[in-house]
Amino acid sequence: MEAIRTDRAPEAIGPYSQAVRAGGLLFVSGQIPLTPEGVLVEGDIRQQTERVMENLKAILEAAGSGLGRVVQTACFLADMEDFPAFNEVYARYFAPPYPARATVAVKALPRGVRVEVACIALAE
Repeated sequence: MEAIRTDRAPEAIGPYSQAVRAGGLLFVSGQIPLTPEGVLVEGDIRQQTERVMENLKAILEAAGSGLGRVVQTACFLADMEDFPAFNEVYARYFAPPYPARATVAVKALPRGVRVEVACIALAE
């Protein structure tokens, strides 16, 4: 098992890695809308989703992978009313065949953000 780290995404804010490579797969920890410097993106769901997706992209690229190699995402929304706008931004980052996905509404997310996304990707 190998931990993946990049300065192009925010540092982990707890006892976890940005991502872990194991058995030909990358497991990317849930990303919230923090800039690489750790500043919270305050905007609407579109702005927050854009930052989350850029964080995922940076971590995947640091591991030698990319968004085109993502096989599954787990998406967490603070408000399911944001689902259509979230999908608009999310769809710009993936091409068919789209990754498998679970999207759920949750009571709360870290730092009061509106969205968090984690993913599993092919490492090679």
